[in-house]
Amino acid sequence: MNGTLFNDEPVCVRIPLPDADVLLYRRFDLGIDDGECLSELVREIAWREETVTLWGKTFLQPRLVAWYGDPGASYRYSGKRFDPLPWTPLVDSLRRKVEAATGATFNSVLANYYRDHRDSVAMHSDDEPELGAEPCIASLSLGETRTFVLQHRTDKSVKSMRIPLGSGSLLVMKGTTQRFWQHAIPKEKSPCGPRVNLTFRRIVRAS
Repeated sequence: MNGTLFNDEPVCVRIPLPDADVLLYRRFDLGIDDGECLSELVREIAWREETVTLWGKTFLQPRLVAWYGDPGASYRYSGKRFDPLPWTPLVDSLRRKVEAATGATFNSVLANYYRDHRDSVAMHSDDEPELGAEPCIASLSLGETRTFVLQHRTDKSVKSMRIPLGSGSLLVMKGTTQRFWQHAIPKEKSPCGPRVNLTFRRIVRAS
């Protein structure tokens, strides 16, 4: 679907999951070299080390994050409110390319910086009220390939899905995906290089 590469490998494939609508662009046209793009994102984004509170204890999140977007596109997750920084030229350019490919519009992005194999994100759903009932999340990966794990929230008979997300890949989750599925980036057993992940989204109501 959506065309093919010269070697007949599909540019975009639908991931076969019940209660979900997930598309994977294995190779997304960034309009810039992957390595150059990664280096510039690491350099220009105002990365922050945030905390998360679990079971009454506060921990540093095992990755760096940043929130960018249009004025007023504030967001709450993990008990914290994030007010958007103004778009950088590169992140805004990537947003426009992702919008053109997906047909969706995005007014914000959560950027994640996985510095090495020890950084991760726990199983969760992007189901905050600000995103609406059926949000479209477009996740652009740059740098080291990491495994993206999907797990059904209620039906334990459905097998989990593991998807390697390479540099330049774009994963789009929409429809009822966040209602029925959780996802994570687990730690790696072997050392690996850095990865930046831009998760474009649309805030539909003020937080």
